[in-house]
Amino acid sequence: MTYATAAGCVQLFVLILQLKYGRKRIKNHGSTSSPSRAKSRGKLEIKFAVKKKTQKILMKGNEVLAEAAIQAECLFYAGYPITPQNEIPEYLSWRMPETGGIFIQAESELSAINMVFGASATGTRAMTSSSSPGISLKQEGISYLAGAELPAVIANIQRGGPGLGNISGSQADYFQTVKGGGHGDYRMLAYAPWDLQEMWNLTMLAFDKADEYRNPVIILSDGILGQMMEPLFKTPYKRPKLPSKDWALTGCEGREPNVIKSLWMAEGKLEEMNWKLKEKYDRMKKKEVMSDSLNIEDAETVVVAYGIAARIASSAVRALRRKGYKVGLFRPVTIFPFPEKEISQLCNVKSLRTRPGRRFLTIEMNTGQMVEDVRLAVNGKAKVDFYGRPGGGMMTPEELYEVILKTF
Repeated sequence: MTYATAAGCVQLFVLILQLKYGRKRIKNHGSTSSPSRAKSRGKLEIKFAVKKKTQKILMKGNEVLAEAAIQAECLFYAGYPITPQNEIPEYLSWRMPETGGIFIQAESELSAINMVFGASATGTRAMTSSSSPGISLKQEGISYLAGAELPAVIANIQRGGPGLGNISGSQADYFQTVKGGGHGDYRMLAYAPWDLQEMWNLTMLAFDKADEYRNPVIILSDGILGQMMEPLFKTPYKRPKLPSKDWALTGCEGREPNVIKSLWMAEGKLEEMNWKLKEKYDRMKKKEVMSDSLNIEDAETVVVAYGIAARIASSAVRALRRKGYKVGLFRPVTIFPFPEKEISQLCNVKSLRTRPGRRFLTIEMNTGQMVEDVRLAVNGKAKVDFYGRPGGGMMTPEELYEVILKTF
């Protein structure tokens, strides 16, 4: 199936859906509140307001992401099976029809991302999911979404690579996510949850931000978070006030036709479009940075980690604190935009005792990717070391305890 045919078919499907259900919104349970940063002495998390009567449930990570998408009024999903994210399409295959949405198991990852393009073009909230090799296959379509300014949510439940790799959890797709895995000057908001409560909250937020910026948003998780089970609060969702989708392809009776495209052949038009996109990405950098920290006020060593690596590292940091070592944790929640200013500011605080300044230790489940952004943010003002486990290697708190201890 060609790109145009896939997109056209999905537009027809969604228009039929709209006629049948009258753009009916799914039944949901209220509102996701705006996040606020937790105090560094308390529990390390981005806090969302939780009503006292909010239901606490036990779910698997992939299913948490899928149900959060349902609550955020996603009405279209297209994907293709790959481990360790298979619970997402499996869950949505029965849950999406219950809410009046459309679920399609596409014949390939390429078809799936182009179907999402077609659904999004009609103004419908749409998403896809995959794991590392499958996300690689979607890169051309993701570039098209960004170039056409179409909102969509993409979930990557990372596994080990390169190549087919294995099915263990990994963080090897950082470069692909934040530097633009496809062609052209485009960027995506990228959220990196570290537990299932954040998976729930950030998935719902991703749909809102995709609509706000008319841009794809990615949730960068991993096979560990995707497969684990833990309790979480089903914080309710309420769609915020967002720009109207007057650009959507909904039939042009009574108005001029809308055109959605990423091809600009006239002299200077593509350059103009790129500067327009850059202005949007700059707004993201000003408004959308999210980070968190633990015990960094007096820390001589600051561990920088995201996602599941940060969660494992937090146990080691707390254990070292109990032994009297001045160590803290800084956690990017958005990896694009990256919290470069926040990290740079950490370099300006000097210890009062034996050390001339802070040291940074970046911990990742790869051979060293985010550490490059940490070094750019530090800009030579402090030492930045790295520790990693690639290829699906699983680190432990005890292992990281010894690694961090060596920095003292």
